[in-house]
Parts: sequence; C-alpha cells; structure tokens
Amino acid sequence: MEEIELKKHGKIARLTNKTFKFDKRIADGFYSANYFLKSHEIVKKLLPNHVVTMQFFQRRESAMVCGLDEAIALIHTFAHRPKDLEIYALEDGDMIEANEPVLKITGRYEDFGFLESLIDGILARRTSVATNVHEVLLAARGVPVFSMADRQDDYLTQIGDGYATYVAGIDRVSTDAQGYWWGGKGVGTMPHALIEICDGDIIKASEAYLKAYPNEKLTALIDYHNNVVRDSLLLARHLGDKLNAVRVDTSKSLVDHYFDDKDTSGFDPHGVCKQLIYALRAELDKEGYQHVKIIVSSSFNKEKIDEWTKEGVPVDTYGVGTSFVNNMTCGFTGDLVMLDGKPQAKEGRHNIPSTRLKKVPYPIESL
Repeated sequence: MEEIELKKHGKIARLTNKTFKFDKRIADGFYSANYFLKSHEIVKKLLPNHVVTMQFFQRRESAMVCGLDEAIALIHTFAHRPKDLEIYALEDGDMIEANEPVLKITGRYEDFGFLESLIDGILARRTSVATNVHEVLLAARGVPVFSMADRQDDYLTQIGDGYATYVAGIDRVSTDAQGYWWGGKGVGTMPHALIEICDGDIIKASEAYLKAYPNEKLTALIDYHNNVVRDSLLLARHLGDKLNAVRVDTSKSLVDHYFDDKDTSGFDPHGVCKQLIYALRAELDKEGYQHVKIIVSSSFNKEKIDEWTKEGVPVDTYGVGTSFVNNMTCGFTGDLVMLDGKPQAKEGRHNIPSTRLKKVPYPIESL
C-alpha cells in the first residue's frame, strides 16, 4: 500500500498500511465479546447472506471524533471479504454531536459483525482523548500545552492516545511512542530523579544536563526542595541565558516555602497555585530574567486552565496528563439498523441519515 498524507491542523502526518499494528489474534476473536462470536457462527451456519447496515454513534454533545482511520483499517484487515463491504465515515478530527452517526458499514453480517466491540472500543478511547485535549486547548486560549499522559495509563495506550492528542492539536509529547503514528518524537529535560542523584543539588543536576546536551537550553524542574522562587533565582543567577524555563510541579499536598512567612488566609496555597506563579514571575523579572519561561504541571485540567488563562496568570506552557487519558467521556454503540435494504432495528434505534459521511474506498490506498 502506498503512503498517504493526512493534514491535521496545518501539519502533515505520513501514514502507511503499517501504521496500525494489530494483534493477529483479532482474527481468531480473541478480543471480541463472546456473544458476537456465537452470533457470527449462528448466522454463518443457519442465517447466511443477509445484508445489514451497522451504525456507530455516541451520546455526548460537541465531541471530537477520532479512531475512524484505525477502525477502518481494522475492518479492512480482519473482515471477511472486506472489498464487498460498503463503508461510510466521518474523518478523524471532525466535531460531532450526540447521536450523530460517525461510521456505517453495510455488508453480510457474518463478514464483519464479530468486530463490533473492537470498533466501539477504538472509537470510545480515541474520541475521548481527542475531545479532552481539544477542550483543554480551548481553555488554554493559545498558551502552549504539553502532553504528559504517558505516565497516566498502561504503556500500551501511548501510541493510540498520542495519535488522538495530535489530531486534537498537540504535537509536544513525552515519548516516541506517543508520536509513533504521526512521526513525532518525545521531548523533555530533567526529572526529579536526576536532582536526587545529585544529592538534591539543583545546580549540579543542571550542569550535568548541559554537559550531556550542550546544544540545548535547559528547562529545569524546580520544586524539588518545595522552594520554587528561591531555587529558580538561584539557578537563573548561575546559568543566565542557558536557563530556558523552570517547571513548577508542586504536589497538591504541599505548601511552597515561599509562603512560610506570608498570610495565606485568602486563598488555598497548596500545590501549584496562582499566587506562587505570580510571585515567581515577579521575582524573576525583578532580577532581569524575563527570558526564563514558566511551565506548570501537576493536576491541571480544563477547568483550572480556563480559570488561569481568563485571569492572565503568567504561564508559558501547561503540562497536562491525567485529564487527557483518565477521563473517558465518549462511549460508542454499534447498532444494526437495516436488514436486506429495509429498516430493522431495536426499539428506539433507527438508521439516521447523514450528509456528512463520506464513502471510504477499498483498498485504502485510493484515498
């Protein structure tokens, strides 16, 4: 299969037929719900050759659909007689509403019905992640966002979640796996572990980093001693222009030592609070370190980011993880809605017309 190009948000991702590396056991029904496997056998042996239409939708308003390319590749890989199937679908990154069909498959049930639950799962996971990322980006109001979602779930979710993150508009990710399907690479600098190995010496850790990567400017994790303002100034004085940014990652269970001698009765000083960031920016600027950017992470979600960007808290980049991938909000359902060209569905379901669905060619290289 030839390479194809997908343009997403002004970027180009190069995909091939090897993009989606499926487990071969899918062909044996290893991941399919057992009752779909039984239905497959019953239909194949006793009720063959009925042409059905299966329709997929979800119930959330204003979601960003994702996983369609993957689901179509799954069908083309594992369905029986895939060239005989007629598939209509939206595109990854399209905004959808509740109960809107995103995918329709027409063909013999015994050729593809056993894949229903896998398609549901792919669409649910990818759409949830893409929607979460999309909403965080709206809340960020143009402030860059960095995905730190690699540590928030099983490592096997990184590749697909990274693709959904990219579709929604973020190309700064932590691991190569997150960028695998679209050609991205993981980026990052210093973890707490490096500082610990340097016996808590932030300057020694920073010098070690710059010695190992002399062509990079440093972004330093700065909350190791829970004294963000003091340590940021200490490091800025030592490194000068080599210090690109400081990342504040204070735990929600801690109050930074900056507040030790200050009245905090009017706000919650725990974790990465606005007052700490205002103080950090003011102190850096006072000493002439306007070039040092501030990155924040630790428990940031769309609500907190929305509040901060409305107020104009001086943050240059938000690091987000948990709220991207541990917030599954878009569950998909596949229903049979047509039988041999006539409407046939369970009560409450029906074939929903759509002018947005586009016919998907087989083989896929003709896209």
